[in-house]
Amino acid sequence: MLLRLARSYDVVVEIRESGEHDLTAVLALFDAAVEWLVARGSAEQWGTEPWSADPAKVERVRTMLREGRPFLATSDGAPVGALILDHPLPYTPPVDEPEVYVTLLLASREHRGVGGRLLEFARQDARARGIGLLRVDCWAGGDGKLVRYYESQGFTPTERVRVRDDVWVQIFEQRV
Repeated sequence: MLLRLARSYDVVVEIRESGEHDLTAVLALFDAAVEWLVARGSAEQWGTEPWSADPAKVERVRTMLREGRPFLATSDGAPVGALILDHPLPYTPPVDEPEVYVTLLLASREHRGVGGRLLEFARQDARARGIGLLRVDCWAGGDGKLVRYYESQGFTPTERVRVRDDVWVQIFEQRV
């Protein structure tokens, strides 16, 4: 089991390997994110209904946990974030070199800095594996705060990709 401890603002975060056994915890993080997005008027990103109530979304998360390299961040034993690496989604443009791809990044809104800590974990993972490219994508709609977040984390926007008629994602990269 991979175990790393780090301080995230005033919260100690433990990041451990995850898997399908953490499906309920990851779905709870999705549900909390949807609730927060709806409360701030940004329901376009993930909809208005809890992911745990939609069988197709539950299966989508189960597949990501099974096919990617999942990690769960906890604080005092409670899930506060999730990270899935190395399972780029079908719309992701390929690259000509090894990469670590952040397939999923979810962080609790109650614990500041968890998302940044998970991204630092991904950077450390890439370095440890001798990989110099870290990529991630995010929803490119709404007020642009999500795009600005990844820029604030040192990522450079590369290309925008249409995933459906009205949905675009922004691809980012970072050299590590």
